[in-house]
This record gives sequence, C-alpha cells and structure tokens, in this order.
Amino acid sequence: MHRRAFLSTAATALTLSVAGCTSSGQPEGGADFDIGMSANRFEHPNNPYEVPVGEPIVWKNTGGRTHTVTAYEADIPDDAAYFASGGFESEQEARDAWMGDLGGSIAPGQTFEYTPEVPGEYTYFCVPHEPGGMIATFVVTE
Repeated sequence: MHRRAFLSTAATALTLSVAGCTSSGQPEGGADFDIGMSANRFEHPNNPYEVPVGEPIVWKNTGGRTHTVTAYEADIPDDAAYFASGGFESEQEARDAWMGDLGGSIAPGQTFEYTPEVPGEYTYFCVPHEPGGMIATFVVTE
C-alpha cells in the first residue's frame, strides 16, 4: 500500500473509532429516557434534573460500559423509598451485590426506572464508576 493511501485509511479509521467518545452533556435520543449514562457520568441538559412527585424517571445506558443507579441512603428524603438498579433495599446491599456478581448492572442500551413519591433532593451514583465521580442529583417538586 502506498504511504499516502495508508495514512488516509488510518486517519479515517481513527476518526471512526473515536466518534461518539465526546459528549455535549445531553442525553442522546431522549425520547425514551430522561437521564443518559455515558462512560463515566449521568447526562441531562438540566442539572440537577427536576421532576414532579409521582413522575417516573428513566435512566438509559447510552454508553458502552455497564453501570448502576444507586441511591446514597443518607442523601435522599427521610420518607423516600430507597432505589437501586437490581431492586436492592439498601446502599450496602447494592454495593455488595455489585462486588459479588455485578448485581444491579445496567448493560448498554438497557434502562432503569424509579418513581419518586416524596419531594426533595436525591443524590445517587454508579457503583463501579463512583471513584471517577459518576454521581448526580435530581430534585422532586410538589
């Protein structure tokens, strides 16, 4: 192969391989979900995301890595139901399940839904990507 043809082919391949690696901070698609999950963050154009009481929130894994949606027990309203992908009843149970067998996994393209019934601020995270800062908040209004 000639050097110029090789370089042109290599440049095209590199461009295609990194396509989609950057993000505007907004979920892609958005019609079937509220909050996207990219490589290491939760994405929504409004941060924090606001939702009225009783309105479901749908997260969708729009990236290529497995994620979780896991509430910080101490950072949700007192009377709110705990939430975590995988249906765990506590933060520790969700963490243990992830460490044991990747419990609570949301694979690329999959969704997780939670309907908050108590107004207030809710902070949540992705278990495997928490050290990298994959933490977010949503606010439930009356």
